[in-house]
Amino acid sequence: MEQMRAYTAAYEQTVRSTLALAGTFGEADWDRPTECPGWTVKDQLSHLVGIELELLGEPPAEVDVPEFEHIRNDFGRSLERAVHARRPVPGPAVAAELADALERRLAQIPGIDPERVVRLPEGRDGTYTELMRVRAMDCWTHEQDVRRAVGRPGNQDAPAAHCFWELLSRGLPLIVARRAKAGPGRTVAFEITGPPDFHVAVRVDDEGRGHWAEPGNPDAALAMEWETYVRLTAGRCTADAVDVRVSGDRDLGDRVLAHMALTP
Repeated sequence: MEQMRAYTAAYEQTVRSTLALAGTFGEADWDRPTECPGWTVKDQLSHLVGIELELLGEPPAEVDVPEFEHIRNDFGRSLERAVHARRPVPGPAVAAELADALERRLAQIPGIDPERVVRLPEGRDGTYTELMRVRAMDCWTHEQDVRRAVGRPGNQDAPAAHCFWELLSRGLPLIVARRAKAGPGRTVAFEITGPPDFHVAVRVDDEGRGHWAEPGNPDAALAMEWETYVRLTAGRCTADAVDVRVSGDRDLGDRVLAHMALTP
């Protein structure tokens, strides 16, 4: 129950932060492109609205989605429906819809069993508590997309940012061992400075699997700012667009950087 409350509070904090930011927008801000291909600032909020309405039990928007270049699969097409349905809607109206959905969700959540089993976005079953951590992470990720697009950074050390770390850091052993093909016994350290700060390392065992390890004396070390880590692991940019300091085995470090994206 306490975890559910904490994740719900993190979710609420980042959505309210997004809404407060939206309240400062001029007309041009709503149409600024973001690092999500094909999505503007307004589209980001439309996406959040669509997910929250779905969780409230409302049917998805009935709209024909064109063959946009940025839609790569059925999952992307399903996400686009709420966005495309709101393209004719003014940005402030989309923000008002999100504000209403937030209040309805906050009224709904206390009545939900934290252990209730639901389908999580990655396709597996999990508890509603897990779902709320994912919602906090997702809402914060899109808040940061919006903030970068309009040039107004903030809320980077929010509670939901730690949800992002908890969920996305799970993929670092996979990146090092499988994607970057680090050999047995090799260790890669990640030095992430924010706040929040994270200093971790992954070591590959004799069977080629990655495990958490002590950061001391790694074969390669990647030092980057928190926002850089977020952009890379969320698939918002490639390594050539950011500043990452690689020490030790440069080839291994570059292979890790080339495979950092963990979101679809």
